[in-house]
Amino acid sequence: YLDFSLATDGLVAEREQGITIDVAHIYFSTPNKSYIIADTPGHVEYTRNMVTGASTSQAAIILIDARKGVIEQTNRHFFINNLLRIKDVIVAINKMDLVDFSEERYNEIKADFEELMSKRDYQDQKITFIPVSALKGDNVVNRSENTPWYKGQTLLEHFEELDRKDIFNVGTPRFPVQYVIRPKTEEFHDFRGFAGKVYGGELSVGDEVVVLPSMTKSKIKEIYFYDKKYKKATRRSSVTITLEDEINVSRGDMLVKVGDLPTIDKQFTATVSWMDSQKLTVGGKYVVQHGVNKVLAKVENIHHKINPDYSGIDTEISALGMNDIAQVTFRLNKPIFYDSFKNHRTNGSFILIDNQTNTTAGVGFIN
Repeated sequence: YLDFSLATDGLVAEREQGITIDVAHIYFSTPNKSYIIADTPGHVEYTRNMVTGASTSQAAIILIDARKGVIEQTNRHFFINNLLRIKDVIVAINKMDLVDFSEERYNEIKADFEELMSKRDYQDQKITFIPVSALKGDNVVNRSENTPWYKGQTLLEHFEELDRKDIFNVGTPRFPVQYVIRPKTEEFHDFRGFAGKVYGGELSVGDEVVVLPSMTKSKIKEIYFYDKKYKKATRRSSVTITLEDEINVSRGDMLVKVGDLPTIDKQFTATVSWMDSQKLTVGGKYVVQHGVNKVLAKVENIHHKINPDYSGIDTEISALGMNDIAQVTFRLNKPIFYDSFKNHRTNGSFILIDNQTNTTAGVGFIN
């Protein structure tokens, strides 16, 4: 038989300790889809690794040891998935072989987790419970004869039915300009296109758009994908757009639909996950990278630290240490155009860079 845990706990140190330390990426595919598993640690000292892995995920698996049940670590797993607005969460109750595949034990753990669900603020999450044993693959790919009482899907069956259209935020297209394309060849002497990726919604030829920050209006003239023209750019497609008017557009500008503007401001409050050994303090200065833009930021206030085990908040806080999560207000040296993270996963997130060491010091999710 194949021990499925060996596929994810890739480092020798991880297998020796029985924990996950690094964020390991495992690639596999079926005839229907391709998958990337970001295997992240759950232990408190590796919270930053888990945030890193979950920040780009479309679905999540929370593993619960059937012997131990719902523990503090489970609370933290669920909190981070909730914070990052991961819509589809599978609660895999693992090591069922060590509790004799007991339906009673499975139902006990399920009831405990459902009690935890009442504390979440993101109510659109779909939670699915699956009893598994990674040791011999019970209910991982194939249905297990050891759980005749379980009538649901296996892990892989559940993945195969995930609809990507339901995972990402829909309805608010944002097009941050990454490059201005000017070939200046004989064939394309006057061509001026704007390359980037469409986030959050769709853009079509003829759409009236506003260029931020100039607030100049125009209409989409053409949409190119490689050298072919299309009438529509779907979510997450990388395209080149031309406009009907000769207006100034630069790298870092954003095209949005008229009447669908984001917030444009030099200040915002966000939930920050701190990842650096150097503490974040009030008055500290960092670089905020929001999309393709980088701006200087100053920490105005640390409102409170959030305990990711759902045990409450700490208001007496003057600094953030590694793996801390807190509500923080920043003031920027120039405006950015942002949405709240709950409404727009891409345009509502950013990273904090230490301008002395140029290391990524934290990530943030705008309120």
